[in-house]
Order: sequence, then structure tokens, then C-alpha cells
Amino acid sequence: MLAGCGFRPLYSARENGTAGPAEQGLAEISVALIPERSGQLLRQALQARFERAGSGIAKRYDLTIAYGIQGDTLNIAQATSIPSRLRLVGTANWALISQDTKRRTLATGVARSVDGLNIFDQQFFAIDMESEAVQRRLADQVAEQMTMQLAAWFSRQAAAE
Repeated sequence: MLAGCGFRPLYSARENGTAGPAEQGLAEISVALIPERSGQLLRQALQARFERAGSGIAKRYDLTIAYGIQGDTLNIAQATSIPSRLRLVGTANWALISQDTKRRTLATGVARSVDGLNIFDQQFFAIDMESEAVQRRLADQVAEQMTMQLAAWFSRQAAAE
């Protein structure tokens, strides 16, 4: 019924069963290295999403990303004057660049996610574990946003052709 109004799922396959434009385009992206541990987590999350169609596909695009996590204090313990709750915001500015000789920037965007971190007094191991978990969640959420933005771009390009 939805096909009659022109609706097509973003990741739908073509009529002949091959990967659709979004899935094919994502598989053709090479993700550049991103500094810091949080950047490594984001890169791994993106690679896992982009390689759904298989890892043996030739790359036609480079994805460059500037990624950072900023923290804001939300709560300060009265007894110790030490922060007890942090809000962390992960922001990725990305650019999709063709691998041809012109190296044109084809698309740019921003993906952002917010998460929180509790700081427990004198529980340093727990803080390290929670920090790592928050960094992973932020990377996954930002990677999902970027994947949707890029998939939509590839679908629009295919529809325009």
C-alpha cells in the first residue's frame, strides 16, 4: 500500500535483489582515522554499520571526521564540593569526499549526542568503567545519526539520477 505513494524504505534492495543505493554507498566509504580513544570507538561503530553489505567492496569515498566530547557539571556534592554528575556531549563534524582526482567534498554534516556520567566518591575503578561505557554509547549514537544522514544523501543522489 505504501509503495503506491512512492514510499521506499531507506535500506531497501533493488528489484533485482542487489543492495540499494544507501547500502551500496555506505559500503563504498572509507572512514579516516579519528584521534583519541573516543574517536577509535566512533570509527569502529561506523565501520560496523558501513560494512553490512560486505567488506570486499571497492571504496569510492573518504569520510573525514572531527570528533570531540565536552563535559558539563550538573551536580556538586555539598559535603565535598566535588562534581557528582556530568553531562557529556559528543559532537562529530563530518565531510564525505570523493576519491577521484578532484577530491570534491560531496556532503557535510554534524551529528550530536548527549549522555550522563555519575561520579562516585573514592570509587575510581567504577568511574573509569562508567566513563568507557558512556564513550561507547555516545559513539554508537553519533555513528547511527551519521549513518542515517549519509544513507539519506545516497538515496537522494540515486533518486536525482
